[in-house]
Amino acid sequence: MRPAPGRDSALRWKNVDLAAASVAIVESTEQTAKAIRHKEPKSGRKRNLRLSETVVDELKAWHLKQAEELLKVGKRPDGDTFVVTQADGCPLQPRSITHEWVRVLAIKKLPRIRFHDLRHAHATHLLASGIHPKIASERLGHSKVGITLDLYSHVLPGMQDDAVAKLDAAFKAAMAGKIR
Repeated sequence: MRPAPGRDSALRWKNVDLAAASVAIVESTEQTAKAIRHKEPKSGRKRNLRLSETVVDELKAWHLKQAEELLKVGKRPDGDTFVVTQADGCPLQPRSITHEWVRVLAIKKLPRIRFHDLRHAHATHLLASGIHPKIASERLGHSKVGITLDLYSHVLPGMQDDAVAKLDAAFKAAMAGKIR
């Protein structure tokens, strides 16, 4: 698997609010053939995402461990510190994340999928779980819910049966009330 030029989140601690269980997505990192640059998210829109309790707990533990590790190499972490860094506190290159992902999959003998496919898995899981497409769209940073629906409509056909069953139950309840 040859990694393509990458684009990954450039999450800094100043954009993580552990008390409010949220994260602000305000920039991304793009690795081109020549350099790495930080820029606005692809959609051009900043967004806030809610975090689960489990993720908040993991981030709290990581924040403490990262601070201890950086202090050992003489770096004092601050709000501009990236959440994921090299051991010396420098930001990771997006391709490094891809390479590490491929390495972990091989060690664990898991199917080879692209790191970016986790994003697709997240979207698919949200929609298949009945999460409103607007919420999925916001989490993914799509500019319009139609983009989400166009990309992930394959997840929705099974939901048709559920919708019909709910409508049928509502019809039966309404008809039972009228017959009295």
